Amino acid sequence: MQNIIKALLAEIGENPEREGLLETPKRVSESYQFLTEGYRQDPIELIRNATFSDKYEEMVVLKDIPLYSLCEHHLMPFFGSAHVAYIPNGKIVGISKIARMVDLYARRLQVQERLTTQIADTLNDILQPRGVGVIVEAQHLCMQMRGVQKHGATMQTSHMLGNFRSKQATRDEFLTLINR
Repeated sequence: MQNIIKALLAEIGENPEREGLLETPKRVSESYQFLTEGYRQDPIELIRNATFSDKYEEMVVLKDIPLYSLCEHHLMPFFGSAHVAYIPNGKIVGISKIARMVDLYARRLQVQERLTTQIADTLNDILQPRGVGVIVEAQHLCMQMRGVQKHGATMQTSHMLGNFRSKQATRDEFLTLINR
């Protein structure tokens, strides 16, 4: 990857041998390894040892989970927050694992729609709850720094499963709890 970055620097008109750029290929390579570490993680393994039997039956909500990802179309950052909720059906999960799952999927090349669905579907598959709701709100630098250049525009996506999809009262409770 370092050779590719060095060639990229030359291609855009920079001198990759310039003092300030000598370590850039290494730094960019390390950065991309971190920003795409989600490809090297298994969401099932992430949660496997953090699910517990419990009789709790009310909605569990973890809101304002910061996320940073890379747009798969331009390799530019998008960033924002995820709000994740589920209604247990005999199993709960450690809340840190929900935040880690958001990171796992965000640290892949993404589109926001797929990111939202992956989080919800994984929780649904593993916990088999009464329902799952996920809302992601993000700003995309590919739209702010280039293209249409619409600064501050926020994209919102949602994926609702089970009771969150079939029962308006459940969906409304979720939206109220996250203050949206």
